[in-house]
Amino acid sequence: MKIAVPLVDDVLCMHFGHAEQFAFVDVDPDARTVGDIETLAPPPHEPGVLPAWLAKQGAGVIIAGGMGQRAQQLFAEHGIEVVAGASPAAPDQLAQAYLAGDLETGPNACDH
Repeated sequence: MKIAVPLVDDVLCMHFGHAEQFAFVDVDPDARTVGDIETLAPPPHEPGVLPAWLAKQGAGVIIAGGMGQRAQQLFAEHGIEVVAGASPAAPDQLAQAYLAGDLETGPNACDH
């Protein structure tokens, strides 16, 4: 499984649509282990582009600081689980916390 994390300066970007890059973290949910991390530049941000692109990259989960409701719906349509309200951290730390069930989330930074 892959977890996608939008990045700015190598940590979680609070607004996924403003990400400079996306980290794709290979994880084993059964063993709760983090594997390789690939970082890719996203296509230009337009409505509906990022969910399709992330799905094409094999992401099953996206951890975001903030994401609007419409974007969350588009990710769901592509079979990608959204975890919004995460705090800035490195992608491997976020993925490990998600796998352990202790990823702390707060208010969705884009809840509008």
